[in-house]
Amino acid sequence: MFWWGPLVLILTFIATEFSAWFNHKYIMHGFLWRFHKDHHQPEPGPFEKNDIFFLLYAIPSWLLIMLGIMYQGYFFVWVGFGIAAYGLAYFLFHDVFIHRRFKFMDKLDGPYLMAIRKAHKVHHKVRRKEDSACFGMLIVPMKYYNESRKAYNLKMKK
Repeated sequence: MFWWGPLVLILTFIATEFSAWFNHKYIMHGFLWRFHKDHHQPEPGPFEKNDIFFLLYAIPSWLLIMLGIMYQGYFFVWVGFGIAAYGLAYFLFHDVFIHRRFKFMDKLDGPYLMAIRKAHKVHHKVRRKEDSACFGMLIVPMKYYNESRKAYNLKMKK
């Protein structure tokens, strides 16, 4: 009966990557730069103003799940879980793996993971609002993947 639920979750997860790219480029590097700035120009402490952006996804996710359950709109529940799954991936890849805010994923390796880190380094190379690149998290430009694959293969041959 609900065979389509996991499909909706996966499609929502993918759509959220594109939504996150758009939000990062045009909102975080746009009119809400004042909250995102400390992510590019780190200040001391475990939290950043930038951490407020988790609400951009957490609140709609929570509302879709809660209201979907309350009103038996299970399509919306699955959409909410898709957004939540992306939020978990964001936390694990961005905060834990890329920025090393926690140390439990620092041994992961591989061409794709190296490409994610490289693209993010390119993004953070620019410390101001303008002229940045690579706004996505999981979809990286192919040139970074190809570079990382070559570097990884050389490393593995040693």
